[in-house]
Amino acid sequence: MKTKDIILELRNKMGLSQDELAEKLFVTRQAVSRWENGETLPNTESLKLLSKFFDVSINTLLGSPQKLICQCCGMPLEDTNISRESDGVFNEEYCKWCYSDGEYTYNSMDDLIDFCAEHMADETLSSEQIRAHMKEKLPKLNYWKNYKSIGGEERFNAFKRQLIGEINSLQIEGMPEVESLNALVGSYANLPYRLPNGKIVKLLDDNTTYLGNQLACEFGGDRCFGIVANMDFLLVCTYEKDGANPELVVYKKR
Repeated sequence: MKTKDIILELRNKMGLSQDELAEKLFVTRQAVSRWENGETLPNTESLKLLSKFFDVSINTLLGSPQKLICQCCGMPLEDTNISRESDGVFNEEYCKWCYSDGEYTYNSMDDLIDFCAEHMADETLSSEQIRAHMKEKLPKLNYWKNYKSIGGEERFNAFKRQLIGEINSLQIEGMPEVESLNALVGSYANLPYRLPNGKIVKLLDDNTTYLGNQLACEFGGDRCFGIVANMDFLLVCTYEKDGANPELVVYKKR
């Protein structure tokens, strides 16, 4: 099916008029009409809104042009097993068993292989065959390439400790000491910041994996600190619930 037919079918299933759908998505009825007539495709932000509203992946909205696989374990992805961020938005890079609510399940390839060999073996595939297949396949997936690029798990953990030390040395008032960093998908942490000149910018790449954490402010209140870092920079910001009203505190090149 084409995108225009998929949107029309989903709208009809929910019993909504074009006007009602437009109101839900904060667009005009004419925009919905053009989508359903095939005159235009929804832009990136509209696709995200449609995905969240209809509870289907963007890949499905686009007519499933890609054969998605989990970039951690290699499992084929469908809407029923695609992972989600903590706000319920689909993360089409991973399955729900390898990534959920902003957290990765595996930081050791051996642990993943051991789990799959134990639970997937049957009369058609032995555990050793599964091990051999996964040892060949996993290093080619994006999640494990990130580990390989910095020298494996031991060096990765050392790198995290180094980042934690650099972040804590900033001594930001009201921010607790950072004790751990977790892998974060860029789209989950890519908040829009207003610069002094009034321009709104995003500083991260939606498709890149970073290290980060969220910390409650020591002064209380409804704002918290967000930390994002990689080999190139350290970023500290504050924001309210669900990333609302973000303010950039530090952006420092390493």
